[in-house]
Amino acid sequence: MIPILVTQRMQSLTDLGEVRDACDRRWSRFLLECDLLPVLAPNHLPTVRHLWERLRPWGILLTGGDSPGFLGGDDAERDQVENHLLDLAIEGDFPLMGVCRGMQMIQHWFGVPLRAVAGHVAPTLTIDVGGRSRQVNSYHHFGTHESRPPLGIWATAADGTVKAVRHNNKPILGIMWHPERFPEKQEDDILLFRTFFGSYKPSTCEKTSK
Repeated sequence: MIPILVTQRMQSLTDLGEVRDACDRRWSRFLLECDLLPVLAPNHLPTVRHLWERLRPWGILLTGGDSPGFLGGDDAERDQVENHLLDLAIEGDFPLMGVCRGMQMIQHWFGVPLRAVAGHVAPTLTIDVGGRSRQVNSYHHFGTHESRPPLGIWATAADGTVKAVRHNNKPILGIMWHPERFPEKQEDDILLFRTFFGSYKPSTCEKTSK
């Protein structure tokens, strides 16, 4: 299995005076289906730096849930961690995928402006992915109808809202749907994750010949 670093959302338990990092357990089930081993990243930058250096996972997944600070969110520590991981991926050519909020982080990093969009909180939505139609879920309030180099548009909804982006020459991909939330197994998403992260050898972090 390929180990990948997985970011988490933050949850405040005011009655207990606690702030917890949390990841939907469905991510573990889904990633194991994809032959990927999740390594959970705390929302604490010094720890993440040590974790990266010590364990050397060979991929990064920026998960969804809650809004980034630039869209009104208040999880500054998570923003800091995810921006650091974006820096690592871009500088080191590590494969990085962003889901929902994670894709918004990618877009923001590359200067793509986001605005409020309507009709994109729905259990099912038809989108075009690389010229092929498929049904996905949708849980976001911000998006765009455009992109900027080096991010290319890979998937769109019927109203033109961008639902997936790919970097032109680095292993960076963003999708706006949540593959872990489908009630039934989605072979398209399992293949996507296996292909995206599996194109790198975990032992050398070099592209395979296949």
